Amino acid sequence: MIKLDIVNEVVNRTGITKTKAEMAVETVFESMKRALSQGERIELRGFGIFNVRPRKTGIGRNPRTGDEVEIPPGKAVRFKPGKELQSLP
Repeated sequence: MIKLDIVNEVVNRTGITKTKAEMAVETVFESMKRALSQGERIELRGFGIFNVRPRKTGIGRNPRTGDEVEIPPGKAVRFKPGKELQSLP
């Protein structure tokens, strides 16, 4: 599923115009990105939790050459599915 599929689903279920649906979906995603960039936690009941966790420095390998590459510390977004999402058939 891609963003366009989500927009089309919003249009089909609500009957609003495609332009307004695109704006609504984009607004939701932008607000989620902004919250995560500020280190906030996003909890969507029945769906799951998004949060940002620090990532340690590590050593990886370049798959082409086999050379070791240092991976800098950073932050990674993690998703923990809610109970309803975990119990999908």
